Amino acid sequence: MKVQSISILGSTGSIGRQTLDVAEHLGLKIAALTANENVDRMAEQARKYRPKLCVMGSEQAAEALRMRISDLFIPVKCGMEGLMEAATIREADVVVTAVMGMIGLRPTLAAIHAKKRIGLANKETLVCAGELVMDAADRYGAEIVPVDSEHSAIFQCLMGCRDRSEIKRLILTASGGPFYGKKFEEMETITKEDALRHPNWTMGPKITVDSATMMNKGLEVIEAMRLYRLPKSQVDVVVHRQSIVHSLVEFRDGAILAQLGVPDMRIPIQLALTYPNRMDAPCAALDLLSCGELTFLPPDPVNFPCLAYAVEAAQRGGTACAIMNGANEAAVDLFLHDRIGFNDIPRRVRRAMDTVAVVDRPGLEDILAADRLARDSVYAG
Repeated sequence: MKVQSISILGSTGSIGRQTLDVAEHLGLKIAALTANENVDRMAEQARKYRPKLCVMGSEQAAEALRMRISDLFIPVKCGMEGLMEAATIREADVVVTAVMGMIGLRPTLAAIHAKKRIGLANKETLVCAGELVMDAADRYGAEIVPVDSEHSAIFQCLMGCRDRSEIKRLILTASGGPFYGKKFEEMETITKEDALRHPNWTMGPKITVDSATMMNKGLEVIEAMRLYRLPKSQVDVVVHRQSIVHSLVEFRDGAILAQLGVPDMRIPIQLALTYPNRMDAPCAALDLLSCGELTFLPPDPVNFPCLAYAVEAAQRGGTACAIMNGANEAAVDLFLHDRIGFNDIPRRVRRAMDTVAVVDRPGLEDILAADRLARDSVYAG
């Protein structure tokens, strides 16, 4: 598949901006761009990349953008309807789903139905509705190429694997975030500014907080289970503070393959756009002689309970993952707005998981309802 044009859902965020950087490097056209409320950045992107369509999260933001780029004659839509149009726009060969949260689920399913390649950077889609999404991809023949560095690493390690029964386990690496080694009690006074100082990666605020609580790794465990259709017993986590080894695959014969690289998201983004081919990337290569010692440590689910909660939800099944994820999104939002403390994030996730009823064998509406109930539980205090 030769990719000539892409659509980016969430173009003003960290992954979206890096995707535009890669697309410019590769000489790709931009079919559609979407954002939530960042009119200034979207206006800049529209003028530079001249997409066929721009989408904003609200009608107010869309109207502001229309006024800013009226001379470009680019249609500006808003809301879920606009997102769905951007996800299925005829000109796009690949749809990069870089929006945060459950809002990415319906557009991702729409892109799958349109038989697009999905550059998946939206964890929540697979966490909350992984079985629905993967079944739809099989049914419509849509490719899903992961953009997360860890899942891209596994994807690369499995490129030459002819028989998935040869896999013994997937090993996801975690940086451990800024607080690895601390006790839960020590983290009561952690501030937003502390949590947003990730030691290795530059990411958006929500995913950076998830990394600090280790929820991000829990979400990735679920994502790996769905992407590769493996049970939790075949998905492990190790803490790798240097963020050089992005993940590993152990095979039945004891061989382990790992993917190494500098911590730069443009590498997995580019692979999602050029797969199965590799091309020169707009970033530095890893220098093995200067990258330093590489260490591996066990995770700490006692002091970072969000990891354990995600695993519990995955093993429970049904809408448990949607409940856990919705509660986490709401709790992180409250933390980022200085309304709760850092340790209140796992506390509120736990409470939602204990109080919101799980639906077995859910459909899409059941999943969306579970997400809403979990958020309501967290916001209610």
